[in-house]
Amino acid sequence: MKPCILFVCCAVLVAGLAAPQPVVASLPLDPDREDVRAFVAAAEREHGLDPETVRAVLGLARIQPPIIDAISRPAERVRPWHEYRGIFMTEERIAAGTEFWQTHRERLDRIAAETGVPPEMIVGIIGVETFYGRILGRYRVLDALATLAFEYPPRSAFFSRELAQFLLLVDEQGLEIETPVGSYAGAMGLPQFIPSSYRAYAVDGDGDGRIDLWNSSDDILASVAGYFSDHGWRRGEPVVVPAVAGERDPADLAAQALKPGTTVGALRAAGVSLDGPAPSDPSAAAGLFVLEHEEGPRYWAGFHNFYVITRYNRSLMYALAVHQLGEAIRARVEGDANAG
Repeated sequence: MKPCILFVCCAVLVAGLAAPQPVVASLPLDPDREDVRAFVAAAEREHGLDPETVRAVLGLARIQPPIIDAISRPAERVRPWHEYRGIFMTEERIAAGTEFWQTHRERLDRIAAETGVPPEMIVGIIGVETFYGRILGRYRVLDALATLAFEYPPRSAFFSRELAQFLLLVDEQGLEIETPVGSYAGAMGLPQFIPSSYRAYAVDGDGDGRIDLWNSSDDILASVAGYFSDHGWRRGEPVVVPAVAGERDPADLAAQALKPGTTVGALRAAGVSLDGPAPSDPSAAAGLFVLEHEEGPRYWAGFHNFYVITRYNRSLMYALAVHQLGEAIRARVEGDANAG
């Protein structure tokens, strides 16, 4: 890592980033802490990063206690499905998604043809993640990752790796180390990629030699599609449908697991009706799960592509919100086209 590159100001890439908001009671990270020294040594050993540069960078980080609070109570863990759904399935968000789709229709159609990932999936992801760029997060990525790496023991190993990935990303993409702002977990840009995903899956859609997930529509759309392609999205296959129990309660099949644990044939043999498009092959993977609706618990059946959505965020409610928002926007776009 070159110190001069770490701190370069790349006006083109960072022009669209939101200014970080100050957080009360933040504390500077002490670069002489034993765990910080261990991180610096590992960054040099595993990635060849210059230890003095890394120490200098970490000396700029501030520990943000609200980040610990936020990661301890994500919405999908503390809200029932009908409340969680209400965050995203609003008229304002559907209208914004419709405008976003219409603005980028040509790119979305081209990417869908190339990758098999439909426009409603790409638009649904960006709508849930950042409300089409309106909500990009309020924490400096450096602060978020340092806070979780050094002050959140349950996931310190994971976020230490992400912090190292961020330092590598900064060098590769010419970012200014203190400029990128994102979520409390260090996710960035309109698709909210964490650093390792940014480095592994982001795509230079416009071919300019740089991947800009804040300002380049080509990069943003291609990166979301690329993520799903790389995780096994299957062109044209169904995603998820409501499931209706028969005389037998299929609770023993409802594993609430992310990965499908049964088959379409097993569900039907248990008397479960699938209320929507489903794989015709009885051996096709399926997962049965229960969500709390306003009128009570209801079953859903997710298929392979639904599992792929959970690779973006490991939550059944998140995946269903993405799917439903995308479908609502697709219906609005098609309705507008027919009306015209």
